[in-house]
Amino acid sequence: MSLADAHMGIDYTIKNIESGDANLENFLFTLGCYSGETVTVISRKKRSLIMAVKNSRYNIDLELARAILV
Repeated sequence: MSLADAHMGIDYTIKNIESGDANLENFLFTLGCYSGETVTVISRKKRSLIMAVKNSRYNIDLELARAILV
């Protein structure tokens, strides 16, 4: 399941990052999104969501959220 399908307020563990784009994967790594890290969806909007990872919050679009597998 991807982060785009995750329920709000539940802690998930990142299993993998699958985007097919090395630059996108490196960007997510700099945010703290890598295998074994805990991530939570804080809120949803029409085309984006706010996630919490490593005590920080980030607003990401759904394309990015689909690359994060939990």
